[in-house]
Amino acid sequence: MELFIDSADPEEIRTAWDSGIISGVTTNPSLAAKTGLSYRDLVTKILEILGEDGVLNLEVVATDYEGMVKEGTALAAIDERIIVKVPCTQEGIKACAKLSAEGILVNVTLIFSANQALLAAKAGAFIVSPFVGRLDDIEAGSGDDVVAKIMGIYENYEFETQVLYASVRDPQHVENAALLGADIATVPFNVLQELVKHPLTDKGLEKFMSDWKEAGLELPI
Repeated sequence: MELFIDSADPEEIRTAWDSGIISGVTTNPSLAAKTGLSYRDLVTKILEILGEDGVLNLEVVATDYEGMVKEGTALAAIDERIIVKVPCTQEGIKACAKLSAEGILVNVTLIFSANQALLAAKAGAFIVSPFVGRLDDIEAGSGDDVVAKIMGIYENYEFETQVLYASVRDPQHVENAALLGADIATVPFNVLQELVKHPLTDKGLEKFMSDWKEAGLELPI
């Protein structure tokens, strides 16, 4: 399973990228608005951080078909590493079909049902993003149920659309995404930081260091 960072903060993205564990970035209008940067400057900064193979998901802000196609085409033209995000609406699905037919990679976002994911896949979506955390806010566990249904449908009909487990709230969500077989999980910076932590790791390392120091040993370097 690939890990993306869900952030528009260049410093968070740089820290996560330098750790060697992420392969892409997801952003949205809300995250971008918090940075205080112009959108062009923000995109440039993020692309500078990413390596040649890192991908950046950028979302359109138009809500009509023509506007989404125009914005999606312009965003995709910025760099080959960009994946265009469109919302799962009637207009968004139509825009996904058009953009996908033109060779543009599309992430259909704001997915809350298996039926929405089915339509997105039939429209040629490269990625679909079910919002697990928001579904769990309504009913605990319902987000994972939707992801499992999407995975089953895609397997049944051999859709190549990737499932991106989104709206991650905690490390348990990341573990669930991996167990369900999601292709990607996009994770906020604070949750990425928590994934490596465990009290027994800290306790074990403290013991190792104490024993090493007490023995007076040195590495042969």
